[in-house]
Amino acid sequence: MAVTFRQAQRKDVGVILQMIRALAAYERLQDQVTATEAVLEEWLFDKKKARVLFAMVEGREAGFAVYFYNFSTFLGRAGIYLEDLFVLPEFRGRGIGGAILKRLAGIALEEGCGRLEWTCLDWNEPSIRFYLSRGARPMSDWTNYRVEGEALRKLAQE
Repeated sequence: MAVTFRQAQRKDVGVILQMIRALAAYERLQDQVTATEAVLEEWLFDKKKARVLFAMVEGREAGFAVYFYNFSTFLGRAGIYLEDLFVLPEFRGRGIGGAILKRLAGIALEEGCGRLEWTCLDWNEPSIRFYLSRGARPMSDWTNYRVEGEALRKLAQE
């Protein structure tokens, strides 16, 4: 089974949203999906704030990665932040997730990036084992913080 890759295009917003919904179902977070095709089109293709890479098998989107560039002040260069990596259930166990991660690492090196990083839900043992087997290591000295919704509005007004 050959896996190929292609960057998402504007015409793919419907497929992207389907993948997002499938990912949310897997993570038991369906109620948190508020993205629409219009929102995705604006933020991915008009504002260009993130990229979507499809893993293709026999002409079909088998999985995807959503990523964007961050910046390391210590390295003095950009890195790639992998927001989500997802493989459709019927394609799992065929090495597609590893192929996606390998392709993203290649993109990072081709573009001179200093790192590739992501977060993973604590309960997601299959993904944690997968990432560890690929040489990833958890950042035990760091804790992610988030401000959103009403807290974000309040912080902006302080």
